[in-house]
Amino acid sequence: MRVWFITGASRGFGALITEEALNAGDAVVATARNPATISARFGNHPNLLPVALDVTSEEQAHAAAAQAVRHFGQIDILVNNAGYGLLGAVEEATSDEIEKLYATNVFGLLKVTRAVLPHMRRQRSGHVINISSIGGYASFPGWGVYSSTKFAVEGLTEALAAELEPLGIKVTVVEPGFFRTDFLDESSLAVSHSSIDDYKNTPAGAMRDFAAGSNHGQPGDPSKLAKAFIALANAEKAPLRLPLGSDTVATIEAKNATVAGELATWRDLAVSTDFTPEASAAE
Repeated sequence: MRVWFITGASRGFGALITEEALNAGDAVVATARNPATISARFGNHPNLLPVALDVTSEEQAHAAAAQAVRHFGQIDILVNNAGYGLLGAVEEATSDEIEKLYATNVFGLLKVTRAVLPHMRRQRSGHVINISSIGGYASFPGWGVYSSTKFAVEGLTEALAAELEPLGIKVTVVEPGFFRTDFLDESSLAVSHSSIDDYKNTPAGAMRDFAAGSNHGQPGDPSKLAKAFIALANAEKAPLRLPLGSDTVATIEAKNATVAGELATWRDLAVSTDFTPEASAAE
């Protein structure tokens, strides 16, 4: 029986992954700011441990990890799911909005990961799964600050994968596209209170209207995403990146093509900046 540690487990992806893990016969440490919401949803399941956790609190992160190990003896899979979105042009976002977003999406993920890793290192096993986004691979107008948090998650995951592989710990970043969840609701998405008229008729301004009209019409099926996490956990060789959703796949392919085209166009100038002994001697 594997032990999952899932943040933001009271709703959305977190709750669905919790349900699939329990159905698979695994144990789940399901965390949320209010663990009563987890009990209300799943009842008194013998393999479920609801735990209070505000991911922005390092003290709570260490306490939750310790409680998980005391109860189940180990942590095999960490799913860093807690997070939310911020919609608005980069200039429109306030300092307070930006700092709060980073506190959860980046620093919260770091605090939980750093609290769990000592237990995984002791075991010489485990799997860290960080949930990024389609916006963690390619940014879009209106999502710049949110995407920057997910770009940070991608960079952290790449380094963690290299650092932890010698210790027997796997690391994967999952990149969901737009799934039919409550992500575009007020419960998961903050809209910048500041609105600048100059952006109203630009792609950043149009994105506000697009997001409002797209809620619950997204192409991805959340239940299939949850099942994909079980397949990922069962994989003998886990990928560094796992894109989920046809929209994410299309975005990755388009960005890769654009980057390859730019590299070909600017390659000569790019490589011309290398140090050469001949140039140094001429100087």
